[in-house]
Amino acid sequence: MGTFRIEGGQKLHGSITPQGAKNEALQILCAVLLTPEKVTINNIPDIVDVNKLIAILEDLGVKIQKKGKGSYTFMADDINLDYLQSDAFKQDGRGLRGSIMLVGPLLARFGKGYIPKPGGDKIGRRRLDTHFSGFINLGARFRYNREEHFYGVEAEKLQGTYMLLDEASVTGTANIVMAAVLAEGETTIYNAACEPYLQQLCKMLNRMGAKISGIGSNLLKIEGVNALKGTEHTMLPDMIEIGSWIGLAAMTRSELTIKDVSWDDLGQIPAVFQKLGLQLQRKGEDIYIPEHNDGYEIQNYIDGSILTVADAPWPGLTPDLLSIILVMATQAKGEVVIHQKMFESRLFFVDKLIDMGAKIILCDPHRAIVIGHDFKSTLKATTMVSPDIRAGVSLLIAALSAKGISTIHNIEQIDRGYEQIDTRLRAIGANITRV
Repeated sequence: MGTFRIEGGQKLHGSITPQGAKNEALQILCAVLLTPEKVTINNIPDIVDVNKLIAILEDLGVKIQKKGKGSYTFMADDINLDYLQSDAFKQDGRGLRGSIMLVGPLLARFGKGYIPKPGGDKIGRRRLDTHFSGFINLGARFRYNREEHFYGVEAEKLQGTYMLLDEASVTGTANIVMAAVLAEGETTIYNAACEPYLQQLCKMLNRMGAKISGIGSNLLKIEGVNALKGTEHTMLPDMIEIGSWIGLAAMTRSELTIKDVSWDDLGQIPAVFQKLGLQLQRKGEDIYIPEHNDGYEIQNYIDGSILTVADAPWPGLTPDLLSIILVMATQAKGEVVIHQKMFESRLFFVDKLIDMGAKIILCDPHRAIVIGHDFKSTLKATTMVSPDIRAGVSLLIAALSAKGISTIHNIEQIDRGYEQIDTRLRAIGANITRV
């Protein structure tokens, strides 16, 4: 189990460039299975979860060539479907939540898709019903081996249909869209997710020859085609990493520039940080954050009531940033309610922050009240264990703001979502060592 040793309480300075988007990469990489032609993908983040998925694709028989940093070509012209029934796949697929999105492309092109119950973050129940209900609506037969926790769908030919999703699941929508592009007739998906990364997937599929309309809305219409061709795609910067660096600048009261953020794809993220009192300046496609030597003050609602920050499907705030916002609020002036609606275990890491001296009341598994210190007292250095990707980075930010030496164990969780985070933080002045 890896460990970070962090000496906090130091100001950072300089610029940092966000990696390619992790959640987009997991969708885009699965889409290469939809065509036997070459697909080139750029700005792929070098992180554990993405590398695991690339390894699974290679074991499936996809020909992969690395062109340069973050740039690969994929050719799925000779897929080994027997691998899907192997013990190796049952083991490899369990270690990665994003492996579920292999099913849609495999079902669409080869008539069958299998997956073991995926792993990933331990942040509460994460249902797969939306995925498989969508496949069943398209005409697939579903089966489940309870002993091995192994799912399967099969179909001679998928048939387009209308469906109303029970939740606006991003991965569920992506999976169903990838299945529907090769189905016969028209598929209509209502209550579809419309996150920028899902939009990126749809635009890529259209360049490959798919016919998807309504991109960016919650009503997608897909006219099935017989085959897709190759293409080239460049991924957006990771909005969660951008939010992480904003929170880091606030907590360390540092002057930072976040480069090439694709402002138009950030949605409400800048506005939410501004509600917490942070000054953000747009400079082209960069975010400039000045030193906040006098701290930052949380805005109340216009009637004077306490601000609530909650997650919601896009264009609402992504749930992956609530952990960062919660940590940032511990040193703000004022109070805020953090309402994590989508995952019931994601706030349980706050006990570590309370140990560091933060004033947090955990109301229930979904809500916490944070009373900011206004930098009148600093967090205390301590020893922690990273429970998941986003909580792990939040604890890392807390440690960088705390005076003294902190230790974070189980940093493999952080490595799943952040590329060479210790090296990049050292480049802007952080005192962090990987043990």
